[in-house]
Amino acid sequence: MDNTEKLANLKKQLGDGVAVVMVPFQTQSHLDPFLQFACLISSYGLSVHYLSLPSYNHDTKARATMLNPCDLDTIHFHDLEMIPTPLDPEIPSEVPKHFHLFWNVTMHLRESITSFLRDISSKSRRIIMIHDCLMCYNVQDISSFDNAESYIFSPVISAFGMYCDHLFPHVGLPIPIEQQLLQKLPSSEGWYCEEIMRIGSFQVQYIGKSSAGDIHNTSKVMEGSNTFIDLLGIGQDKKQWAIGPVLRPIKNEKNGFPCLDWLDEQPPNSVLYISYDMLTSFSDEQIKELAMGLELSKQKFIWLLKDPDNTDIYLGANLNREFEFHAGFEERLNGVGLLVRDWAPQTEILAHSSIGGFLSACDWTSCVETVTMGVPIIAWPTHSDHPKNGFLLTELLKIGLVITEWDKKRDEMVTASTIDNVVRKLMASEEGDEVRKRAKELGEAVRKSTEKGGASRMELDYFIAHITR
Repeated sequence: MDNTEKLANLKKQLGDGVAVVMVPFQTQSHLDPFLQFACLISSYGLSVHYLSLPSYNHDTKARATMLNPCDLDTIHFHDLEMIPTPLDPEIPSEVPKHFHLFWNVTMHLRESITSFLRDISSKSRRIIMIHDCLMCYNVQDISSFDNAESYIFSPVISAFGMYCDHLFPHVGLPIPIEQQLLQKLPSSEGWYCEEIMRIGSFQVQYIGKSSAGDIHNTSKVMEGSNTFIDLLGIGQDKKQWAIGPVLRPIKNEKNGFPCLDWLDEQPPNSVLYISYDMLTSFSDEQIKELAMGLELSKQKFIWLLKDPDNTDIYLGANLNREFEFHAGFEERLNGVGLLVRDWAPQTEILAHSSIGGFLSACDWTSCVETVTMGVPIIAWPTHSDHPKNGFLLTELLKIGLVITEWDKKRDEMVTASTIDNVVRKLMASEEGDEVRKRAKELGEAVRKSTEKGGASRMELDYFIAHITR
């Protein structure tokens, strides 16, 4: 028997009788990392079941088939029953409509999830449920199954952000960074809207004793040390695993995306990538200032204008806002900039050799991608944990610049001249070259950590060994 056959037999022995059930929160920013995590687990020979709404299963599989080399045939997709519910007419204006659509639907998935668990529990020696922290209410019935364990996977928050914003106020321990940096650390006040905090608090009360451990989409390499990852386990009698980055592998094929062809024509490190967050989070006036700042900088850029989450879950309608840029802006781009109005793969864009920087709101998903691809960031936080993520990348890891000082208020206007200066500093200065060099070195280290013997790969191995014990 050769080594390949031995490995196949070992995988079969590990997976016999263990069913892994993945329950993501129903937005694409959560669904995609859950799918990639499912593929990683499946590669160990385990049976993996992925639960989502019918339309999202369809969209996720379509995008994955187009972009993701992992074998989707090894993942069992199951459609959850969707119960349409009316939107509350009193929705606060600061909360995006599409988030409430997702939330309303999500709150009615408990029965459908429990029904699936009831069926599979009778066929499996052990059920391993891995769910999003925003799905705690819906999966609470897992505790009623004697052969089941549950684990929380947090794909969209850093250990640094989780500790500083959510644990530090309660555990009574200091934030372990230098005093000089501590004085610059942005406050959480004013960055979290009350509605989002209410939803999070509601979910936390259902974590209960059934949660056997937490899995984090980060790592010692990504955050510079184990300090904050270790702090997450304080006062909790459960295991912690840091397996990040959880990202799908990059494909070399263009797959019909004209923006990738355009990038092929640009010199290395010459293009600034701007994410869709800028259009979905800013006022019309701020977007105009951003566009004018880009024009003033005379630096090449590519700007995605479509948020993949911003759709009507019932009708499939696009909720992305239509925006008219200042007079002549698009006409004057003339090859210097590219506006992308259709969905395009952010990971492939960041991995392209022509990308020399990333202007981002610093959601953790984008931070994971930019750190892994070795691209420096211009941090422009817009809400929630974004300031802490931006601080981690620019002040602790030193792989980026911040758009303004850290004491900037959430809705404070940033002028075109400020944007011009920061863009040119990153893209066309010796300081920017040094930042870019550090980012590339960190990216190489992060990618190596996912290979055999690397820190993240070993954490994943430990997790698999634990659930198949």
